[in-house]
Amino acid sequence: QVQLVESGGGLVQAGGSLRLSCAASGRTFSRYTMGWFRRAPGKEREFVAAISRSGGSTNYAESVKGRFTISRDNAKNTVYLQMNSLKPEDTAVYYCAARETIVVLTNTSGYNIWGQGTQVTVSS
Repeated sequence: QVQLVESGGGLVQAGGSLRLSCAASGRTFSRYTMGWFRRAPGKEREFVAAISRSGGSTNYAESVKGRFTISRDNAKNTVYLQMNSLKPEDTAVYYCAARETIVVLTNTSGYNIWGQGTQVTVSS
């Protein structure tokens, strides 16, 4: 199975942008639905976005629709999360997740492979 490593987090002012990357090891990346989740301090981990194996189908949490874009490059074994118009409430540790399935999963329990997370902090 793949292993996941996130990068691209950091400190940004409200209204700014960041792009997160999640690099996957292994040769079967294109067989995995990929998702992004986040956990804010004192809160449960929550769904942010997900993308199908081909990249042709995506799903977003209501709180990020119109601001965040998930994409993937199967040739590079990488999934991205472009985050624009960031708000202080977007501050969280962001996790990349994977599951070998055709379903574009939006629930935490649906994914069985997780990265270590990358911190995103949005200052007001």
